[in-house]
Amino acid sequence: MPIFAVKTTARQERTVADMIASKDFSEIHAVLAPDSLTSYVMVEASDDGIVSRVLEEIPHARGLVESGGMVGTSSMAEVEHFLSPTPDVEGIAEGDIVELIAGPFKGEKARVQRIDETKDQVTVELYEATVPIPVTVRGDQIRVLDSEER
Repeated sequence: MPIFAVKTTARQERTVADMIASKDFSEIHAVLAPDSLTSYVMVEASDDGIVSRVLEEIPHARGLVESGGMVGTSSMAEVEHFLSPTPDVEGIAEGDIVELIAGPFKGEKARVQRIDETKDQVTVELYEATVPIPVTVRGDQIRVLDSEER
């Protein structure tokens, strides 16, 4: 089954994917809008004609991606890496300086003490606390400011 790339307006990928998925066409099998791929949505469909027909009704869809005058298709191997989620703690190491971006300590700076990849959690120690208290937060609640690996 071919996978077609659809060009969209920037930051409207999720909207376009939702609109395509809401259309009642049995020839469209799957729609994928990965966060790491901006301005594109991947559509698995029987042929490019049905995808073109659906895109005529969707405001932020710019059209199918073409290469050499023909509609380009992708294989499952080319989009497979978008299907497996990456852990939030990836790229964080012990000793890194981070900023908490959510929760009761939002805006505080801290040093990473321990990383639990199985639970996707990080234990940090706040900088400006008078008594050093280890705080465990989810990996998506921190942003790395300075890494010791650099």
